[in-house]
Amino acid sequence: MTKIVFLDRETIGPGVILNRPQTDHEWVEYQATAEAQVLERAKDADMIITNKVPIGETTLAGLPNLKMIAIAATGYDVVDVAACSNRGIIVSNVRGYAINTVPEHAFALIFALQRNIVGYRQDVIDGAWQKSGQFCFFTHPIRDLSGARLGILGEGVIGQSVARIGRALGMDVVFASHKGVEGLGPLYTPWDEVMETSDVLTLHAPLMPATRNMISTPEFEAMKRKPIIINTSRGGLVDEAAMVDALDRGLISGIGFDVLTSEPPQPDNPILQILDRPNVIVTPHVAWASTEARQTLWDQVAHHIDNFLTGQPSNVVG
Repeated sequence: MTKIVFLDRETIGPGVILNRPQTDHEWVEYQATAEAQVLERAKDADMIITNKVPIGETTLAGLPNLKMIAIAATGYDVVDVAACSNRGIIVSNVRGYAINTVPEHAFALIFALQRNIVGYRQDVIDGAWQKSGQFCFFTHPIRDLSGARLGILGEGVIGQSVARIGRALGMDVVFASHKGVEGLGPLYTPWDEVMETSDVLTLHAPLMPATRNMISTPEFEAMKRKPIIINTSRGGLVDEAAMVDALDRGLISGIGFDVLTSEPPQPDNPILQILDRPNVIVTPHVAWASTEARQTLWDQVAHHIDNFLTGQPSNVVG
């Protein structure tokens, strides 16, 4: 009988129906698993489901029965895919489940920052409205999105969905060419131009050596329109210390981040020191996590397991 071990059930959250394989199987699940616990918990597993629990070469060497790893996420850097390939282990991920939830979260951050919702809400809490003596007051700038330039870094399904929303709002939408790459075609606007002319920059790119810290001090200093910076993609795409410095220097107008370089953030993360500012919004990596998206994600995981068990593996990576 196939043994399936789910290492980190709590990462899927409540309210999701965990459909299971149609064939006979043994199911074991843990709410959370430390990397050091994987060998003991999965030592006789045929299949592993993981979202964020790392599975490297050393761990794989101690899992002789393992035939498949189903990743309950799109990113698969937590798994040593090359080592799995060498051992004949299939690795599948999920794709396209966040096409609505991430763009909506990105625009929630954009709206909140562009209209200074956080600052005005705090003013009311602090009694500024009550003391103002008039029907409204103007302690923070408010800017329309219509007519503003939206620079998108990443042209995949999420980036395309963000573009559709931006166009519907009357924004001037451009996709940035890949940093340091030319000749990508008419879809793209040169990287330097996007940095210089965007009112809003939103990131929807994968994290890899070529994209790590792709926005840092030179980019911030080139931003003539003092944009707001949105990241609902991956921590590490932006140099966080340089971004805090850019905010201090007035090179950018605000930041809306759902992802950080380390998660949860370490105490020395510079962004933690500016969380009380009205133009800073940080959410705990929940852009992907609408109830609908999480159910779609899980349905894909179950589908990939069923496909593997019937000899037709799907969404194979590596």
